[in-house]
Amino acid sequence: MEPPRDPWARPAGNPVTWVKNWVRSSPGTHIWLLIIGVTSLVIASASEGLGQFLVHRTSSNIHELNEHPLPSLLISGFWIENPGSFLLYVVMFELVHANVERWTGSWRWLLTVGGAHVAATLASQELVLLAIEGHQLPRSMTHVVDIGVSYGLAAAAGALTYRLRSPWRYGYLVGVLAFFAIPLTTGATFTDFGHAIALTMGFAAWPLTPAARLSAEEEGEGEEAADERKAGGAGRTGRAGGVGRGGGAGEAGEARGAEEVGGAAEVREVGEVGEDEGGGGR
Repeated sequence: MEPPRDPWARPAGNPVTWVKNWVRSSPGTHIWLLIIGVTSLVIASASEGLGQFLVHRTSSNIHELNEHPLPSLLISGFWIENPGSFLLYVVMFELVHANVERWTGSWRWLLTVGGAHVAATLASQELVLLAIEGHQLPRSMTHVVDIGVSYGLAAAAGALTYRLRSPWRYGYLVGVLAFFAIPLTTGATFTDFGHAIALTMGFAAWPLTPAARLSAEEEGEGEEAADERKAGGAGRTGRAGGVGRGGGAGEAGEARGAEEVGGAAEVREVGEVGEDEGGGGR
């Protein structure tokens, strides 16, 4: 008989416990999200002039990359220009970043999104520099605002493709490609160019995903099974050949033995007959 249940006990699927486990399984995502929340609150509470100063000072534009290359690359990934879009980023982080981090592990996730953020930033600003030198953009673009988390988000979105199963994977892939390709083909900016680079790097992160390791293990198991089948076939062939050769030798030996026994019996019979004939003549 089961004891009565405690009506005040927390159920196994308690939402608070579930949230704690979710956050612990993707710490990098939520630390990043917390910092973005703090910086968004700072910009929202600052005066217009101070807010503009902070946005430009933390940008990874050409001017800041020349003056403070490493800090600008790092800090620019923790600010968003419009604090009002923070809730949208919360949803996107939970759907994309958290799932990729839980699946690949924090270090592989960080390598994917961090590398894409750096590469996309440098490549897009190089494009701006070339456009300025070619007199296609004004020199004021060296101070353009270039902050945000969208490059890392684009890379995580690319890596998430390998997490989904067919046929959902293909529908998701079409949607992601359309989302980033349409702006790129209709009046692209340097940011759209950076998104395309980051998305490509997310696709290229296949070797870092568990799907790649699982595929390699399955391939190795398939090769081992094939080797075992070959070895088993060779063993059966060897046993069959041994039995055939042994059986043939045994049959030949028995036949020769039988002939020898028969020949000896005939010799004895001939000898007996000769003795009988010789005895009658005396």
